[in-house]
Amino acid sequence: MIRLNGVSKTFHGMSDVHAVKEVSLEVGEGEIFGVIGYSGAGKSTLVRCINMLEKPDTGEVWVNDKNLMEFSGRELRAARENIGMIFQHFNLFRSRTVWENIAFPLKYRGLLKEEITERVRELLELVDLGDKEDSYPSQLSGGQKQRVGIARALASRPSILLCDEATSALDPQTTQSILALLKDLNKKLGLTIVIITHEMTVVKTICDRAAVMDKGEVVECGSVFDIFSNPRHQITKDFTATTSNLHKIYDLIKEDSPLVHLTESQILARFSYSGKNTVEALISTVSILFKVKINIIFGDLDIIQETPVGGLINIIDGEAKAVEKAIKWIGEKGVLVEVLKHG
Repeated sequence: MIRLNGVSKTFHGMSDVHAVKEVSLEVGEGEIFGVIGYSGAGKSTLVRCINMLEKPDTGEVWVNDKNLMEFSGRELRAARENIGMIFQHFNLFRSRTVWENIAFPLKYRGLLKEEITERVRELLELVDLGDKEDSYPSQLSGGQKQRVGIARALASRPSILLCDEATSALDPQTTQSILALLKDLNKKLGLTIVIITHEMTVVKTICDRAAVMDKGEVVECGSVFDIFSNPRHQITKDFTATTSNLHKIYDLIKEDSPLVHLTESQILARFSYSGKNTVEALISTVSILFKVKINIIFGDLDIIQETPVGGLINIIDGEAKAVEKAIKWIGEKGVLVEVLKHG
């Protein structure tokens, strides 16, 4: 569906900005693919290369088995009709009604008035705005404005939807409703969706796979489950930490909180779970087998792609050899054990 081969883009000015550097990735048909990175990582430039709003300096951009780098003029405009796009700040016409905003891209396609009317009504129902057709953008909430943006982007029946920070201007509750709508459209229409974001929660909620960008490069790419359960690059670890409270333990250690004060026979450890080992009674079993006490300070468990992922922060108390054997046994059960502090 979408394949980027060695795509690079540099902006020239007082000093050159290498926004995208030799990026290669694929997005499958019907997939929801996330591209995440901090501000300046190059993710927005990358997504604009997909529909050639920014033409790469080098590389290939394949969409539906066609290399858009070879297109220009009429061919490129025709190819773009198959690629819808929504934006952070909605980009609606303030002086036009919801109906007129959605109908706008249809007026230049040679459609009859009756065909435009039918399509706009269909789109209004699709995004649940059937009662807002005569409203102006100033009369809408942020979530409603983005729904208009989505409807307008889908007017030409594209098979691909690009979302450039589409939820960044929305509150958390509205963000979830927009993500739910996008997921529903993905299923109903078989829509391929590429989401650009700096929020790991967005990736966790909706995406099948994701790429992590840093300084114009893709530093990690894989299934969302793999990225959350086993992040390899430091920036990926930083992002995944924002969706969990487990990282707070490092602040507690740094602050020498009473919560992490240990006696000589104790250690502080983090257990990281994924998949089936989240449902095994490991804590009670290991306590019985090795005669150690395990005090759970706090934990976090989430569901990523229908699979449990999470962790616990524990104080393990017992004889040194027993604690060592207990940790080894837990590791053999597929749980990653990180010893954070010794008593």
